[in-house]
Amino acid sequence: MEKVTIIGVDLAKIVFQLHGAAADGSVVFRKKLSRLQFCKFMASQPACVVAMEACGSSHYWARQMARLGHEPRLIAPAYVKPFVKRQKNDVADAEAIVEAAQRPTMRFVEPKTKEQQGAPGSALDCHTSAAAHARHISVGGEYPVHQLIG
Repeated sequence: MEKVTIIGVDLAKIVFQLHGAAADGSVVFRKKLSRLQFCKFMASQPACVVAMEACGSSHYWARQMARLGHEPRLIAPAYVKPFVKRQKNDVADAEAIVEAAQRPTMRFVEPKTKEQQGAPGSALDCHTSAAAHARHISVGGEYPVHQLIG
């Protein structure tokens, strides 16, 4: 089996689509994972580039991927769009993210720190709130990645 050098992640509210590729661009895997499955899967992967479209939650996930030893890269959605080869869906988006991230002239977005995203206790840091945690679990949510790796 070929070694994965880059994983493209299409982030969503419930399910993440992953596209793993080797250095030559060949497809190694395509996976659809829940947040909890994603956390466990990424913790089991050897260090590699993890590319995502830049959005509010991508900064959080970039920090988590860095904690796991991966090299996170965030790409502005406008730079990913030209690489979508067929209709827009999660599978095509994850593949396009990998294609875009492999371009030598691609410009990446710097992941924001926790402080840059919002003050502790804000809506962006709700996983530290006991009340928010209780609400999250009561609606069938899963544990945040920091509880799995830290």
